[in-house]
Amino acid sequence: MDTNPKSNLHWEMEAKEASQTEESGNSEKETQAGTGSVNRTMATHSVPTVVKNRTHTAGKRKAIHPISKSAVNPSDLMRRILTEDVFLGMLCLERKRAERSRKKLLLLLLDAEEATDAGRKEEVLKGVVKAADEARRETDPAGWYKRNSVLGIIFTELGTLDDATISEKLLKKIHKALVAHLSAEDFEKVRVSVHIFAADPGDQGPHISENPAFYPDLLHMQDSKKAALVVKRFMDIAGSIAALIVFSPLFVLIAVIIKLTSKGPILFKQERLEQFGKAFTCLKFRSMYANNDLKIHQEFMKRVISGKHDGNSNGGAKPSYKMTNDPRITKIGKLLRRTSLDELPQFLNVLKGDMSLVGPRPPLAYEYEEYDVWHRRRVLEIKPGITGLWQVKGRSRVRFDDMVRLDLQYARGWSLWLDIQILLQTPRAVLFGDGAY
Repeated sequence: MDTNPKSNLHWEMEAKEASQTEESGNSEKETQAGTGSVNRTMATHSVPTVVKNRTHTAGKRKAIHPISKSAVNPSDLMRRILTEDVFLGMLCLERKRAERSRKKLLLLLLDAEEATDAGRKEEVLKGVVKAADEARRETDPAGWYKRNSVLGIIFTELGTLDDATISEKLLKKIHKALVAHLSAEDFEKVRVSVHIFAADPGDQGPHISENPAFYPDLLHMQDSKKAALVVKRFMDIAGSIAALIVFSPLFVLIAVIIKLTSKGPILFKQERLEQFGKAFTCLKFRSMYANNDLKIHQEFMKRVISGKHDGNSNGGAKPSYKMTNDPRITKIGKLLRRTSLDELPQFLNVLKGDMSLVGPRPPLAYEYEEYDVWHRRRVLEIKPGITGLWQVKGRSRVRFDDMVRLDLQYARGWSLWLDIQILLQTPRAVLFGDGAY
């Protein structure tokens, strides 16, 4: 017995056609009634059905042609060189997948921008494309990272090999392919670079750095606000110079008090992370005893970032997500921290370009290592600053996750007017000192 539903349907259609031929003498009224019955029957099904009218001639059936298909094999699309927009979109997608899966992602770039001669550049690009096709697997998309200048290949599922071994193998493979498809002169005009994205900061070693090559979406956003960012930089330079002049008497006074009350240098220099995880030396007036134990703060911040610190363990009336009874801090240091005067030297960081007047606070490397994937966006999306939304909306009274949300809110809704509003609200936050320790 044939249980194939397609065969049964075909048999029923043949029977209906024969029945329609035999009953061609029936009245139009009966035919309409029958049609209404069929329509009512079809309406009871949950799956919509398209019914096409067909003209049948007795003894002759019209051939049914199959639906035409694309001449391009879908699997061949992955072997094509993708346009810049499509390739960069795919790179962002693969980066987000790597962030979620915590697997590594490798981007290989073939830069032919040095091939400036129009005639030779075309030949160089042809050779680069052929070499890329030869070096990649079927599942590795290739496309223009920069149109007609830089070709990229995205490698996923890299296995368990270490970064150095993976890079070495790929470089040897692409080098061999380039030599085969380019002349010696053209080969010298191509620069090859390997970029590895690791979702786990611990895999990046002691020097954490988020590679901008994996964030074309952020770079595009910065390009769209280039004029406003130039004005922001001008505000930073003018504001920091003005602050250094106005507060110069305080600089001298604080320096003398620090030197007289405790041993150690006047300035405290600490390595912090700016945009894309680039390290810089952050300056502060020293508020702690020299040669103190960093592990106290390190363990505390682990609890804060992970959400294990409830904000009440310091015994204060209000919740605090900062150490309120830090044994490392001097008596003068407590006053400096409560009034935020310890941060005055950071105007030098702003003048140098390491920081901005307004932006997220720059994290320490060991703090960044504890970050969840989405926390890292506060470091990536905009330059760090002396003050920001967090400082004017609660400071250490705010949970770490909420602080990150405020930083992301600032970065994604940034405007010059927002900076001005935050700068105007900062003196009040400093004077009242709520949440400052």
